[in-house]
Amino acid sequence: MRYMATYDMMESIRNTNQWLGASALAMASYPGFSMFPNPAMEWLAAWGEVTERSFARMVVKPDWNIPPVVGPNGQDRLVSIEPVMERAFGDLLRFSVQGREDTGRKVLLVAPMSGHYATLLRSTVISLLPDCDVYVTDWHNARDIPVSAGKFDIEDYTLYLVDFMRALGPDTHVIAVCQPAPLALAATAYLAEEDPEAQPRTLTLIGGPIDPDAAPTDVTDFGHSVTMGQLEQLMIQRVGFKYAGVGRMVYPGLLQLASFISMNNDTHRDAFANQISRVAQKVAQEHDKHNKFYDEYLAVMDMPAEFYLSTVERVFKEREIARNVFTVAGRPVDIGKITTVAVKTVEGSKDDISAPGQCIAALDLLTGLPDAKKASHLEDGAGHYGIFAGRSWRNNIRPLVLNFIDANNGDAHNGGAHNDGANNGAPKPRKTRRSKAA
Repeated sequence: MRYMATYDMMESIRNTNQWLGASALAMASYPGFSMFPNPAMEWLAAWGEVTERSFARMVVKPDWNIPPVVGPNGQDRLVSIEPVMERAFGDLLRFSVQGREDTGRKVLLVAPMSGHYATLLRSTVISLLPDCDVYVTDWHNARDIPVSAGKFDIEDYTLYLVDFMRALGPDTHVIAVCQPAPLALAATAYLAEEDPEAQPRTLTLIGGPIDPDAAPTDVTDFGHSVTMGQLEQLMIQRVGFKYAGVGRMVYPGLLQLASFISMNNDTHRDAFANQISRVAQKVAQEHDKHNKFYDEYLAVMDMPAEFYLSTVERVFKEREIARNVFTVAGRPVDIGKITTVAVKTVEGSKDDISAPGQCIAALDLLTGLPDAKKASHLEDGAGHYGIFAGRSWRNNIRPLVLNFIDANNGDAHNGGAHNDGANNGAPKPRKTRRSKAA
């Protein structure tokens, strides 16, 4: 029963606020009040509408909502989501475009397990679908996984990626976004020794903490300032009786959300105050900018306790990936064994979560990989979100990644950007960009 009451208390607070919002909206919208117009009632209804929606989103998994892809003849081709592999802690999903032939670019997007659902990469998926056959790792909410399913730590996560890569085959191009970048690198190195024929063709690492100490941030500072015992005491709780994972030790999504909001408390406060004002003035819309952002931002998932704790201890504190001493199931994983997989790193100059220098550190670990197969890119002025889903991704980074894929795709795709991709992997640009990041 340790910390189960705390978990249920947080859920009760969330549920109560959702109920208060719904009650305020219903009461203030009662037709009888219209006989005596009162601005206070309009503001109460607006507060209720925004409050109910916000607290309701916290326990809802967002839909993918992938629009049709326009075909060569201007026809809309519907996109269906098909499970390729279904596992206890996460599935491998395919976005199948109706009636389309093989594009020659099979892309595996490795989504982070860091508090938000894989739908955080929705815009990334949408941007890649016209040119690629896209697959994604869809991690499950730990609160919905029975205790009988067992543990899930960073070694299990790595083995999941190994299985997904094996299932997709050697013509796969892996793009790992943020938190899973070091584990995607480890999974590729694991395959290099255990099953070389199953290695992907390329590996693109976007804003990931390969070496967290290369460029300290608030995230790395926090990891070094607390002990593992303190983290377990402060962050870990047991899932309450409401969910199928009752009794499972987790880092609760609601607690993670509180941490996210506290980092920019004034910004979020102003955003909600402005939205209440817009609703009261009847100028807000169902899918306006505020709702589109916060419907995703507020939808959080519980993280398995052992995954969170092992990530902090082994990736951030012990720097096992950065020091190339990571082990999986007792077997050392030598990143230097990667000799054929082309690797590209992408960083944003204004990334305050995984600062420039943390991700490009992967290239120094690839001692067995020729320089011609290494590439890096530093996006000037881009923050963390921008390098995989924002304007910087759409306008600058995505074309570079596709060029890199084509340049290392063998005979699978006759793209016209092979030379550009090869140039991106040259040693000289790599050194220049790294000096800018320093």
